[in-house]
Amino acid sequence: MIHLVLGGARSGKSRYGETLVRQYTALGFDACYVATAQALDAEMASRIRLHQDGRAKDDIDWQLIEEPLALTAKLKHLAKPGRVIMVDCLTLWLTNQLLAVQPQAEPASTESDFALAVATSSQHDVLAHWRQAKTDFVSALNTLEGVVILISNEVGSGIVPLGELSRQFVDEAGWLNQDVAAVADNVTLVVAGLPLTLK
Repeated sequence: MIHLVLGGARSGKSRYGETLVRQYTALGFDACYVATAQALDAEMASRIRLHQDGRAKDDIDWQLIEEPLALTAKLKHLAKPGRVIMVDCLTLWLTNQLLAVQPQAEPASTESDFALAVATSSQHDVLAHWRQAKTDFVSALNTLEGVVILISNEVGSGIVPLGELSRQFVDEAGWLNQDVAAVADNVTLVVAGLPLTLK
């Protein structure tokens, strides 16, 4: 079962995902947390610590796996009956995939990461690499056993970014969310901590 949870920054999407995980652990499922973030700067390290502190205080016995790139292979390895996996988040995984084409780039934020990767590499190479990774990921979702909860940012609801590269990042994130939503069993949009069922 695939459940996609969408929301903006600080919308409560991760907390809602954890609520879903708790429902499964109450039924005896074991829980895996797959983190895609990388602490490559102080601000991201601080965000990661906030998530870690929150998990340390909850009642879920998490198995933490950090996987910034090989998400598809990791999910195939981890998924099994009686297990719930929460992936947080797909948008950072997108950024990591784009940066993998230009590994010496130093990230600052998801939009600037994308801009840097595309500016310093062939745009065709960056996007071809990403689109193949996305196709492989979406194709694998329906083969996974157990429950997989995917957290992703909804980045297309605000002001259209000024730069071409930032707009391309928003496009790629939006297309990723659409492709995952098409195969997901459940899709929830979280706004101001409140879940809205979309599918």
